Amino acid sequence: MSMKPQGRPTAPIGTDPVKNGPTHTGNKALQIEEKLIFEIGDFRGTGVDFAQAKGLPPRLGGLARKDEIGLPGLSEPQAMRHYVRLSQKNYAIDMGPFPLGSCTMKHNPRLNEKMARLPGFADIHPLQPVSTVQGALELIDMLALWLKELTGMPAVAMSPKAGAHGELCGMMAIKAALVARGEADTRRRVLAPESSHGTNPATAAQCGFTVDDIPADKTGRVDIKAFKAMLGPDVAAIMVTNPNTGGLFERDIRQMADLVHEAGGYFYCDGANLNAIMGKVKPGDLGIDAMHINLHKTFSTPHGGGGPGAGPTVLSEALAAYAPVPYVVAKGKEFELVEKRSQGAETSFGRMTAFHGQMGMFVRALSFMMSHGIDGLKQAAEDAVLNANYVLTRLKAEMSPAFPGFCMHEALFDDAFLKDSGVETIDFAKAMIDEGYHPMTMYFPLIVHGAMLIEPTESESKEELDQFCDALLALAREAKTGKTDKFKAAPVFAPRRRLDETAAARKPVLRWVSPAQ
Repeated sequence: MSMKPQGRPTAPIGTDPVKNGPTHTGNKALQIEEKLIFEIGDFRGTGVDFAQAKGLPPRLGGLARKDEIGLPGLSEPQAMRHYVRLSQKNYAIDMGPFPLGSCTMKHNPRLNEKMARLPGFADIHPLQPVSTVQGALELIDMLALWLKELTGMPAVAMSPKAGAHGELCGMMAIKAALVARGEADTRRRVLAPESSHGTNPATAAQCGFTVDDIPADKTGRVDIKAFKAMLGPDVAAIMVTNPNTGGLFERDIRQMADLVHEAGGYFYCDGANLNAIMGKVKPGDLGIDAMHINLHKTFSTPHGGGGPGAGPTVLSEALAAYAPVPYVVAKGKEFELVEKRSQGAETSFGRMTAFHGQMGMFVRALSFMMSHGIDGLKQAAEDAVLNANYVLTRLKAEMSPAFPGFCMHEALFDDAFLKDSGVETIDFAKAMIDEGYHPMTMYFPLIVHGAMLIEPTESESKEELDQFCDALLALAREAKTGKTDKFKAAPVFAPRRRLDETAAARKPVLRWVSPAQ
């Protein structure tokens, strides 16, 4: 009796399924082709159909809907399968390495999720009386203590909701300090490296400052000579990421801090890359006045899709008095929220958000900290740097590092190894999808031509990194041997082939139109 599956197309061993044509269903093995929900739903019915209520007076004051709602009706199995199939088209940190540089996409321990779902944290409301949420306030206060201890800073604003929001907090504190000094009108210039995150100059501009770019030197770090030449009595602050976006530690950071302070300005540090130095160095010892901390990077909960996020901002003694409200204070065994200037926050620059911050992220971050301990956090930073240098060392056999020497938590490559191959960075990235990997961060930082920025984090084992490196080395060798057509066609195994990404970004189709219209 034949055991060959019935009703499915088969192909001889060795046949190329791409050249051999599509399947009858459009499915590829267990990867199910899925239509839009509007294309599979029935507009004439619903998954749950109740009989029209009789004898009940209307309660909508004449606002009841008269026309069809225009949404498809699906049964529960249809709806469940639709969204599960869509979810299977997404790459995720739980599937494999997520090598995005500058993002720190590390494993999210399930212990964190369990803690965040405890009723005393998950089910509370920010408008509850303070007396009923003492445990939550104590957790916020404890997390703040950990952040201050890790950074060597005396104060922290917990309410910022993400990295850019934390940047805004720090720069608003700096502006408030300048106002208090009577120098807000004369100090209008902010200096930022060419390689900085785009949110840095955007935040400074949002606060009314003008931004000047500091060039990089040949090693990928701030050109200290150029920096010195840009200082003057009109400089309000510098905004420097350390380690920087090239994955390199700014060796002159203490000198930069001293110089900007001597010039009367402040030092803002972008803390997006704290994962590389936590437990190893305290930013406060480097002369930093303000720094946001991406809890959703350094302390797990990989970010994406708009949230969740949290960007607490630590402040030096020079800026602590200007911290935003609300903030938690301990009075004996009780905890209170300071929400108004009249409660002792007379010099605060005000409120940044409706409530106290992202409670779910606070719980996850403190769980991560307490389960690791200070020694574990230090080891996480060491392992992140070790993994990045392992990737750098292995890949430089075929790929071209952007800068000489060792890196910190991420390895940066340029496209020099692809020269004269006909293959570009975008093609190389698309070919990685066929190998089962999400591409690294591409074309960033802008100071590196055809940049490819890889951050493995501490979560990845040697076995995972070896498989990842083997795939990239093989692709690099293929690119050099002239297999240009393969790269230009990639990806061929993804749910969708290569899109015109420029057109998709500029002219997205966001509305479904019925074929009958």
